[in-house]
Amino acid sequence: MFWPMFAIAVGFLGLAVLGVLAVRVFLEAQRLGRQVTDSARRINRAAEDLERATVHTARSVDAL
Repeated sequence: MFWPMFAIAVGFLGLAVLGVLAVRVFLEAQRLGRQVTDSARRINRAAEDLERATVHTARSVDAL
């Protein structure tokens, strides 16, 4: 009777460990999503700055 109870206890322990790992993966995925969003904003801002600089440079060349 000991071994079946031990197997059930180990099974529940395994499920608990998998649950903890699932929560950690979920939190890391959220953190990664926030980093990707922040990086996309920074890239868009840099692209806008580059467009403004290009327009300014084109006007300077046209003035010559």
